[in-house]
Amino acid sequence: MKENIFKKNDWNAKNCPVRNVLDRFGDKWSILVIMILGERERMRFNELNKEIQDISQKMLTVTLRSLEADGLVKRTVYPEVPPRVEYEITDLGRSLVPYINSLAAWANVNIKEIQASREKFLVGA
Repeated sequence: MKENIFKKNDWNAKNCPVRNVLDRFGDKWSILVIMILGERERMRFNELNKEIQDISQKMLTVTLRSLEADGLVKRTVYPEVPPRVEYEITDLGRSLVPYINSLAAWANVNIKEIQASREKFLVGA
């Protein structure tokens, strides 16, 4: 069995780096925004909103602010009329992309088995 890298007291929300970081990605939008910006590097708000067709403007704003607060996305406002705002992935955000891509690859390989298990669970419930 693989050794656990955390001490027992590290599992609480305050001390656990895994819980602390994953709590921010618990929503369905953050990882998607990072994946898109990881490919495109820099985008305007409306471009992101069009790319993620089923996200509301409010939810995209909340998501981008959270990612900015964590240092994964940078927001730049250009002093133009009308103002132009661009979002770009930071080096920290870019360092996360390979891990997200690995998770996405795992999901693609295993989605049929997961869906079949869900259906079997619902039938048995």
